[in-house]
Amino acid sequence: MSSPAAMDIPPEGGRFGYPVLQRAARASRGRAPLAIAAFLAIPLFFCSLMASTLAQEKPHVIQWQGCHSGICTVWHDPSSWNEARIWGWALVPSLVLVVVGLIATRLPLGFYVSCLASIVIAMAVVHKTGIWARHHTARFPVGVDLIPPSDHISDQWSRGQWEHEARWTALSLQHWTIGIALAAMVVMAALEIRRRRARPDLLDEPTGVDVELNTGGAPPLAG
Repeated sequence: MSSPAAMDIPPEGGRFGYPVLQRAARASRGRAPLAIAAFLAIPLFFCSLMASTLAQEKPHVIQWQGCHSGICTVWHDPSSWNEARIWGWALVPSLVLVVVGLIATRLPLGFYVSCLASIVIAMAVVHKTGIWARHHTARFPVGVDLIPPSDHISDQWSRGQWEHEARWTALSLQHWTIGIALAAMVVMAALEIRRRRARPDLLDEPTGVDVELNTGGAPPLAG
């Protein structure tokens, strides 16, 4: 009969908090989802920066009356607040992707979740760049260099030229982000298939040691 002290001792698993350790072991499935999300966040950030610039950049305009046309207008470079807002919004998609990657470390097939999230976010970032480019062109009537076309020597950007190149850059970075994500998914799937195919071969290999089981509890007698 067991002593009272022995009866009070919890089972081996409960003594060391087995349910807690088991949940902790299941909590993380590796850092690969977070790693690929952080890697894809780099091209995604520059893609978002181009899109955010097209959507939000505007010159600092000063107007006053007194010119022959009635109102004098002078365009200056965007304000510091406008620049900070552009960079702040450009960081949002990348931060969202990193958070998704962090959550994906606790999910089955989390690597693929991170890759799919990067594809969706990259598509969402540039889906209105055509409209934003037209609005940006309207806000900079003399081009992003703010130099009128009459100054042939100093004028480097014609109206709409920079917006076209910025949109092309954003779309190119989107394609790179999607392409890297798809390639990473293909490589990971190929490695998983190879691992599963190699597992039965490892199990079927002879160990070279004959193990004799004795279920009687006593060593076998010499003949």
